[in-house]
Amino acid sequence: MTQLKFDGKVSASAQEALEPHVRPLYNQPGGRRMAIIEFAAIERIEPAPGTEKEPSVKVRIVGLELPNQEQEGTVREAQRFLHLQRTAKGTLDGDGQLELSDSTLRLTGGMLAYLETARLRAGLAHWREYALRLMRGPDLTVTEMRHEMQALSDGLTALLNTAGSHDEED
Repeated sequence: MTQLKFDGKVSASAQEALEPHVRPLYNQPGGRRMAIIEFAAIERIEPAPGTEKEPSVKVRIVGLELPNQEQEGTVREAQRFLHLQRTAKGTLDGDGQLELSDSTLRLTGGMLAYLETARLRAGLAHWREYALRLMRGPDLTVTEMRHEMQALSDGLTALLNTAGSHDEED
């Protein structure tokens, strides 16, 4: 697996954004600050074949902004949403409806947009895996493939339909 390494240097503009926070962080052991960062790849190490070294990429922080106290909640909310989007999971019930996992439901905080994003993300992950199993599985006849593609289409249609609404079939 490729390793990610951070360079200790940051760009001048990032350092400028950090300056007002250095002393307060020093004065508050264990203190934390939210930040929005941009990093750029600056070095790539590709070990020779047959060596036990892992490939790696080194990145440097080239852009960084820290929210003020009033803005921190908004940045934290964006972080929470991105985490939810990346980690959403669920399973299909007997009727083909997606049920979000308990951990995903806890992350949504009951917010409708978060619930829908998590539901769609988990559902798409399920049907992607289904499609990959079809591609990697045994050779299928045309009839079998049509049947599997119909199941995939039905699953995606069920995922897209919410609150009992139904799209008309083409």
